[in-house]
Amino acid sequence: MKYSIRLKETALRKILPPENRSVPDVAREMGISEQTIYNWKKLAENGSLFLEETSSPIQTGQLEQYNLILESKLIGEDRIGEWLREKGLHSEHLNLWEQEIKDTLNNKDNKLKLENQKLKKEKKLLEKELHRKEKALAEMAALLTLKKKAEAIWGDREDE
Repeated sequence: MKYSIRLKETALRKILPPENRSVPDVAREMGISEQTIYNWKKLAENGSLFLEETSSPIQTGQLEQYNLILESKLIGEDRIGEWLREKGLHSEHLNLWEQEIKDTLNNKDNKLKLENQKLKKEKKLLEKELHRKEKALAEMAALLTLKKKAEAIWGDREDE
C-alpha cells in the first residue's frame, strides 16, 4: 500500500523529538506496521524519504473530513472496506484526517494557553505600574498638603 507524504510526516513527527513516542505505540494508533515506520525513519535519516511521490488524499474541506470520520466510526468493521470504496477513500485518509484534526485542536489549545499566559504577565506588569504610580501620587499629595500647612504656619517665604 502506498502512503501519502503527509501520513509519513505525521508518523515520523510522533516518533521523533519532541514527542519521542515508541514506534509500536504509533504503529498501533495509526494502523501501520512497525517495520514500515522503521523504514520511513531510516529513509528520513538518509534524506531520501520524500523523493518518492505517493497518492495524496482527496481534497475535501475540514468539515466534510470531520463528517466522514464520524460516519466511518458508525460503520461496522465488516462493512468499512465497502464504505471506503464507495466513498473513494483509503483507510489512511481517515487516519490522516483524524490526526490533522487532533493536531489542529492541540495547536489552537497551545496557542490559547500561550496567549493567556502573555496576557496574565502583561496584566501583572500593568497592575504593578499602576500601584507604583498610585503610591507616587499619594506621596505628592501628602507633600503638597504639608507644604500648604507649613506656609499657613510660617507664612510664605517669598514675602521675606
